[in-house]
Amino acid sequence: MSRVAKYPVELPKGVEVSIAGGEISVKGPLGTLKQPLLPSVTIENDGQALQVKAVEGTVNGGAMSGTQRALLNNMVTGVTKGFERKLTLIGVGYRAQAQGDKLNLSLGFSHPVVHEMPEGIKVETPTQTEIIIKGINKQVVGQVAADVRAYRSPEPYKGKGVRYSDETVVIKETKKK
Repeated sequence: MSRVAKYPVELPKGVEVSIAGGEISVKGPLGTLKQPLLPSVTIENDGQALQVKAVEGTVNGGAMSGTQRALLNNMVTGVTKGFERKLTLIGVGYRAQAQGDKLNLSLGFSHPVVHEMPEGIKVETPTQTEIIIKGINKQVVGQVAADVRAYRSPEPYKGKGVRYSDETVVIKETKKK
């Protein structure tokens, strides 16, 4: 059995879990998330916590039980606290501006870049060089942050571009004559 799956997923107050039709739904103060259940895993709900167990006789039940437990934990965390990802713009003239569900970026191109935010994702720009992406689904928040970063990823000589706030870019040395 997976070591991760041995630990139960604690359910805080205000979080409701329903398992029906091969799908698990977690409802909390920030919203509702749904996830299909894996066939090689069973979930037991005792009201206070969720316990994930592998189905006997399945080939990948042990591995998938840890995966399912991590997904459930992320769902519970998402509907209670939410997730956020911070990006920083490094470079002269690089700016960001949030307008509703759109993010306007000036990244040194001949045209401004407009990124549409998907459903359930909010974007904030406290300053012109900081972007905060928030949401309840960890996978979607991370994917949107990666998409925004991909417009102008940090280059290795000066470090200019869009980077995660906790990312370190290794600067290369230029050629010597």
